[in-house]
Amino acid sequence: MAEAHPLVRVGKVPFGKGLFARRAIAKGESIGQVTGRVIHDPDYTSSYCIDLGSEMSLEPRAPFRYLNHCCEPNSQLFSFDCEYEDGTAAPPEIHVEAIADIPEGAELTIDYAWGADGAIKCLCGAAACRGWVVCPEELPTVLKRNGKKSPKAPALPSAARRTGERGRK
Repeated sequence: MAEAHPLVRVGKVPFGKGLFARRAIAKGESIGQVTGRVIHDPDYTSSYCIDLGSEMSLEPRAPFRYLNHCCEPNSQLFSFDCEYEDGTAAPPEIHVEAIADIPEGAELTIDYAWGADGAIKCLCGAAACRGWVVCPEELPTVLKRNGKKSPKAPALPSAARRTGERGRK
């Protein structure tokens, strides 16, 4: 059985699973490294994959597999370039860092910031919800395509992270 992560735990949310703080986490604190299987296939998609660039994706393992989207996130993914011992480029490391103070028991969330081609309706329920899981710069494209002038924030809890055929993070 996998060892428990010291800062986070997986728990239930209305749409599946989410990630929750075991203790208060301060803004700027490193929460952990996202590990998993690196896939070298430009067409690879799954429910949780993270685009690493250079036609690579990361299929994350628990617990960070369960980071859900929110338009007002409290965490962010950071990428660090890596090299193999021979100096050639290795897949980047992905880490999670708090971008706001996170109280004990709160769900950790990130902004998926998908492209307009992968946008889906957002159910995060944040006060500043864009109404779509999409990067802010591409929101006008999504709204125009859907005949809307402004996003309407639904009052539902955050949806489980889904990428796959809807796009990559």
